[in-house]
Amino acid sequence: MTPMEIALEEARAAAERGEVPVGAVVTDARGTVLSRAGNRVEEQRDPSAHAEMLALRAAASARGEKHLADATLWVTLEPCAMCAQGASLFRVARVVFGAYDPKSGGVEHGARVFAHPQCHHAPEVVGGLRESDAALLLREFFTARR
Repeated sequence: MTPMEIALEEARAAAERGEVPVGAVVTDARGTVLSRAGNRVEEQRDPSAHAEMLALRAAASARGEKHLADATLWVTLEPCAMCAQGASLFRVARVVFGAYDPKSGGVEHGARVFAHPQCHHAPEVVGGLRESDAALLLREFFTARR
């Protein structure tokens, strides 16, 4: 299973818990999964419990390090500004995401965190991987709630 497939699996599990269906995976330079997570904002009553932040924290904890310089963050939705800044602070090598987020994205849209001169570390970014699959999960989730 590819890292993005695992992230999509985490997103589906998040939706089943009533969370916005976003999943994230952190892999090392060899592609070994260091951590995986889905949104847990509602469950933990914590607005910072986004899949990306949970996965980044878990990967750093597992390694006993604060930086993940060789790591890739795979996420089903373009990270928001908070999660983009988290990826920068954890110093990940790259961020790969699925669906674009014109409303709340912080990488290609909105804050464009990595483009700011104040951003201390800007990872390589690849957007649109499995975009239609990730976008469909989100559409179905929000359609069911309206």
